[in-house]
Amino acid sequence: MSTSPVIIASGGANLASLQFALQRLGVDAPVTEDSDLIRGASHILLPGVGAARDAMTRLDAANLTPVIRELQQPVLGICLGMQILFSGSDEDQAECLGIIPGQAHRFTPDSTLPVPQMGWNQLRLRSASKLLDGITEGGYAYFIHSYALPEGDYTRATAEYGAPFSAVVQQDNFYGTQFHPERSATLGARLLANFLEL
Repeated sequence: MSTSPVIIASGGANLASLQFALQRLGVDAPVTEDSDLIRGASHILLPGVGAARDAMTRLDAANLTPVIRELQQPVLGICLGMQILFSGSDEDQAECLGIIPGQAHRFTPDSTLPVPQMGWNQLRLRSASKLLDGITEGGYAYFIHSYALPEGDYTRATAEYGAPFSAVVQQDNFYGTQFHPERSATLGARLLANFLEL
């Protein structure tokens, strides 16, 4: 197994900012669709922005859907990358990776809560995870999303936007953040460092 983390090429605009965030931690992580490189990596990051169905189409086209499902090393899904770890999304009724059972639902907009949620929101810690070591209750992280996962056995931290939703999840070696750690200042850097230490 390689000592190098890799970033799965998901087509998202946040790939460069994620690479820079990792470089600030002393880690060079290539962006790749190479299944052998992904299988051999020490850690895998699955970022994503946009629509769930489009993201799954891209993974399917690169023959990465079965590869991701079988990974045994730590995997971190970010934003849409977290959502596609789940069974599906109400967005275009997309079928996702199905690694974690659950369905992403769209926020219900109202006059005080525009959709997408865009900006800083507080985390509420729900259960222990090494991903959250050193991260304090009420810390702020940067979100931009229209769909979210409800709370479940997988939930490690929540945020609230009209109602609580899963902000950090974990099931076995699969982890996810609904927020963007690469844009979440000190809290995000700590979370990425924690992930790389898993």
